[in-house]
Amino acid sequence: MEYYLSLLVKFKDILKEKRRGKFTKGVLFLHDNALVYRALANQKKLAYLGFQCLDHPTYSPDQTLSDNHLFPGLKKQLKGRHFSSDAEVIAAAEFWLDEQQSDFFKWLAKVRAAG
Repeated sequence: MEYYLSLLVKFKDILKEKRRGKFTKGVLFLHDNALVYRALANQKKLAYLGFQCLDHPTYSPDQTLSDNHLFPGLKKQLKGRHFSSDAEVIAAAEFWLDEQQSDFFKWLAKVRAAG
């Protein structure tokens, strides 16, 4: 456990160095609910370091959290781009959707109905 905690300290230092001036709100830490992450000592250390823990959502095969696997074209369009706000991401996605032919939406409806 000490090794894990020392890695977190190093990780925070690396983030500060690589993201100078942008490391003001802390780090969102998404984990898979493993016991090592939920241990009280680890949670305290993460909080001390300024990490905000996000619980990994429970898995349910009938609920898709993200349909990104259905949109390889959108992923390609957004790859490598950096957005400064959620509104910019939404606008880019809407622009891509507006460019799609009606066949795409027919295909998407079939995939959604089958899944």
